[in-house]
Amino acid sequence: MAKQQIKTTFFCKNCGNESPKWLGKCPACGEWNTYIEEPKTPKTSTMRYNPTGEKSPRVVDPIKISEIRAEDQPRINLPSGELNRVLGGGIVPGSIVLLGGEPGIGKSTLVLQNVLRIRSRRVLYVSGEESPQQLRMRADRIAGGRMDCECYLLCETSLDNIFKSIRSFQPGLIIVDSIQTIASEQLESAPGSVTQVRECAAAFQRYAKETYTPVILIGHINKEGSIAGPKVLEHIVDAVIQFEGDRNYLYRILRPIKNRFGNTNEIGIYEMKEDGLREVVNPSELLLGDRDNELSGTAIGVTIDGMRPFLIEVQALASTAAYGTAQRSVTGFDQRRMNMLLAVLEKRLGFKLAQKDVFLNIVGGIKVNDPALDLAVISSILSSNVDMPINASVCFAGEVGLTGEIRQVTRCEQRVSEAQKLGFNTIIIPRNNLKGVKQDAWTIKVVEVARVEDTFRYLFG
Repeated sequence: MAKQQIKTTFFCKNCGNESPKWLGKCPACGEWNTYIEEPKTPKTSTMRYNPTGEKSPRVVDPIKISEIRAEDQPRINLPSGELNRVLGGGIVPGSIVLLGGEPGIGKSTLVLQNVLRIRSRRVLYVSGEESPQQLRMRADRIAGGRMDCECYLLCETSLDNIFKSIRSFQPGLIIVDSIQTIASEQLESAPGSVTQVRECAAAFQRYAKETYTPVILIGHINKEGSIAGPKVLEHIVDAVIQFEGDRNYLYRILRPIKNRFGNTNEIGIYEMKEDGLREVVNPSELLLGDRDNELSGTAIGVTIDGMRPFLIEVQALASTAAYGTAQRSVTGFDQRRMNMLLAVLEKRLGFKLAQKDVFLNIVGGIKVNDPALDLAVISSILSSNVDMPINASVCFAGEVGLTGEIRQVTRCEQRVSEAQKLGFNTIIIPRNNLKGVKQDAWTIKVVEVARVEDTFRYLFG
């Protein structure tokens, strides 16, 4: 007897749109080369799947918007203050949060060290990747042998078995590590496919909303840096948090991409230690490090990431090209922007940098996209080129334009206050950036410059 042929269909990884044949461009979202082939799932009970176990869905009557009481959402404070800041003051009951990041960056460590310190509610940690012994070994390393918590482990990948345990256990917080490993037996596709990820996330979302139980989903990311699975996954959840950092460095940044219960301008900074992640309350002191005042090619820039200002060290090295073709190497900064700044220095100041190798490094492994760091970048390059050090008590904040002008930056007053708090004596900023701001309370010297030439004259005479 011949085997029954399995019918397949094509799904868009970006938006989940379905097509009977492969398409180069998705007609729904307009993205190219996003269609993948998966087994066609019969339209059976996927939409009728009820994670709460009720025999019939509840009927909810519509409510007039003016009759709804506008109250602040009650928050559940997590042990990590940085995580609470990123979430907007804590996790909201009934919310579903997606935490993404590269493999080995510390996603599971961050979540586990928080749930191990929760005493007020029962936590169910669902793991589809690790065994109970592996999780216990990590917990011993993080908690140091203290296990007086209400955290329970469930190593399972079947969505149906997971919700059977949830209905009998009734946890106060659910952790799913990771959503790409969970699969429903009602669907024929493999775990991690577009259909499985979408339907499993929708089941957890429905349970969270109906029982007011917060859920944290841990997700993988693809080689492009975005969260793996369909783009609709990010639309289902209430908050999307990206855990960033270079595994070769100690620092990690927790950055919100979407947050329905708070703003996306806050960031959290952690330092990776042997016993887990440590919160960095004042990142400026750590990112500045030990500096030698007598060496050229270093400058301190005042940058803002989210709502937090901090000072960071920029290192540059300009030397004669050894092999005829000049090299450009950048770490932590946009290489195209550095090439633009080099062109400005050559055109406006007359420095012949086309035949020189230029290497630029942002200390600490932090990636900075703030244009206000331009002034510190060109100052470090000029310092290395003329081989003259910059005074260690001077810092910079300013954007450089193509004509060589120093353009104004946002929240300049906050940058100046942060520089003064860390003991700097002088800050160089764009002209008229503090127009109308009272400077009587500042002890730091504010130097205003209009063009790149003004900066060079002030630093090197």
